[in-house]
Amino acid sequence: MRIGVMIGPEKGDAARKLDRMLADIEWAESAGLDTAWIPQIPTDFDALITIALMGLKTSRIELGTAVVPLQAQHPIALARQALSTQAAASGRLALGVGPSHHWIVRDMLGLPYDKPAAYTRDYLDVLNPALRGPGSVDVENETFTVHNPLDLGPVAPIPVLVAALGPVMLRIAGERADGTVLWMADERAIADHIAPKITKAAAEAGRPAPRIVAGLPVCLCRPDEVDQAKERANRILAEAEVSPNYQRLLDQGDARNVGDMCIAGDEAAIAAGLRRYAEAGATDVSVRLLPIGDTLDELRASKRRTREMIAEVARDLR
Repeated sequence: MRIGVMIGPEKGDAARKLDRMLADIEWAESAGLDTAWIPQIPTDFDALITIALMGLKTSRIELGTAVVPLQAQHPIALARQALSTQAAASGRLALGVGPSHHWIVRDMLGLPYDKPAAYTRDYLDVLNPALRGPGSVDVENETFTVHNPLDLGPVAPIPVLVAALGPVMLRIAGERADGTVLWMADERAIADHIAPKITKAAAEAGRPAPRIVAGLPVCLCRPDEVDQAKERANRILAEAEVSPNYQRLLDQGDARNVGDMCIAGDEAAIAAGLRRYAEAGATDVSVRLLPIGDTLDELRASKRRTREMIAEVARDLR
């Protein structure tokens, strides 16, 4: 199982955020982690531009988006941006995309969110051939009529991972993409729902076994601090109450909230938690570092301890 880390914009002005994110990716590469996943937060930095900058600071680590909302731009525009980013990253981009959620697409962007699965299928009809360029992209389906030449070609193939939570989206991801990027999926949801469905769809389409990337909050702490870590995860990461997509995914597993999925405790507890996800069928884990503490200095020290431990665990799990 590949171990990666989420690196995303947090509080602070733009210059400080960028410096911090570039320092974080240099650490992740030097620590030997396999992948860094960059969230596309609706109110903050563009994930692909960030990856292009990270690509110039690194040479080995895979750089993935988690995930780019499809409705925000035309598939040709996204392909052009991804191909440009792939060149800047010397062929290390993993393009995570998805139909997002109603509260982003409809409520924030003012765009339709009526048939997200059908829209994703039609979008991939255009995006996939565009990413294989150069050449003319000629697609006519229910959503797009595209006849667009592209001079750009990938410096290396770009894996496409689709955020897929329900059966229809998992079938689309298996048939038309290289895997899925998850959030709010516990071990049982992956083992009983996600892995069987996406793997079956990929096999029936004659595609390789898909990647299954599980996003998880992780906190290195004492046993008596585990409840504190889970409470903080629920306080700063909870989204299920506004997302029917996540609510339906929670129904597939044992966890009731993101705090239940938080892997917290000492190094042995965290290693055991990550192994459970590997046994469930996850091919990758994207660690969301979850520090705890009452002051900024305590939070920084907690994050530093957790990320150093993750690097050690990653070496042991290979």
